[in-house]
Amino acid sequence: MDLRRYLPLGVLLGIIIVLQLILSAAGLSFYLKEFTQAAYYTVVVVGLSMLIGYAGQISLGHAAFFAIGGYTSAVLTTFDLTVFASSPFIRLLRAAGLLVTRQDLYGARLLSFAPAAAFVLAIFLAVLVALIIGIPVIRLRGHYLAMATLGFGVIIKTLIDATPVLGAHDPITGVPPFSFFGLTEVSSGVPLRVSNYYIAWGVVFIALLICINLIHSRAGRALRSVHGDETAANSLGIHTTRYKLYTFILSAVFAAVAGALLTHYNGSIGPSEASVMKSVRYVAVVAVGGMANLWGCVLMSALLNFLSLRGVFGSFDDIVFGAILILIMLFAPRGLLNLVRLARWKEKLVEKIGKYAKRNSA
Repeated sequence: MDLRRYLPLGVLLGIIIVLQLILSAAGLSFYLKEFTQAAYYTVVVVGLSMLIGYAGQISLGHAAFFAIGGYTSAVLTTFDLTVFASSPFIRLLRAAGLLVTRQDLYGARLLSFAPAAAFVLAIFLAVLVALIIGIPVIRLRGHYLAMATLGFGVIIKTLIDATPVLGAHDPITGVPPFSFFGLTEVSSGVPLRVSNYYIAWGVVFIALLICINLIHSRAGRALRSVHGDETAANSLGIHTTRYKLYTFILSAVFAAVAGALLTHYNGSIGPSEASVMKSVRYVAVVAVGGMANLWGCVLMSALLNFLSLRGVFGSFDDIVFGAILILIMLFAPRGLLNLVRLARWKEKLVEKIGKYAKRNSA
């Protein structure tokens, strides 16, 4: 085993620790909240980077999977099942420890799913939906796939807006904290800022570890061949559809995990998380980081999402991400860290200026 492939993980861990120590020592620990939220969005970006950069599949609907994870956890942990408490099924769930009794924001007692059980069900639902959507959609290519996933995202957003139990146009609030192995909990409370910062980036760390092992496995080599030339990969006996579907499901799971945990962290989730613009943002971050560059995607996601969450872009937030996507596609299609095309344009510009100067001097 080549341990050098894990060296960037050690660097990332060092950066995470040093950043937290510096912010805490400087009395700027309130920035940890935005870095924590940015970490959960980064999990989505990592999964999308695998899908676009290695499987060669463009998805404009990953905000829908984020919303599936978040809304499933939110609904299951806030919907009161007290009126059904006497039914055999509810009693069975309660006996199995899947239901808990707690107080809501107004002090009323309610019976709902435990956050851990809701989290598992959210991931299961995301896998199921990804499988149902992926089987027909993943056979498409290019802009046809992008349009199909865009349609899926629009459907999920419309369902949220039209369903009262999902809050319709209003956010679902009062989502309880998620207990993390009984040691701490996923919550935005001030005393838990540091622990939640490490939990969030720990999830990013695990996602990257999974992706690194996948990339350097037989499946990773198959994905690279699929991305290079799907027809040639098929001729070599590689089941391209299966590998693309597995990658699609994996990226959907990453998005659902991030959505569920961020919902518990914020204590709420709103319909904007399922918007098409959110999906465009994820694609923009992957583009600026580099389609097949996990580390570039992590760096750019942490930076851009932090600035966005701090309100640096103001009301031009969506415009900034849209402009980033356009500029990256024009000048650096391989990512901001690999400005190949921009360098070529610079060479051509210098060459033209030189020719113009010679012509005028003559």
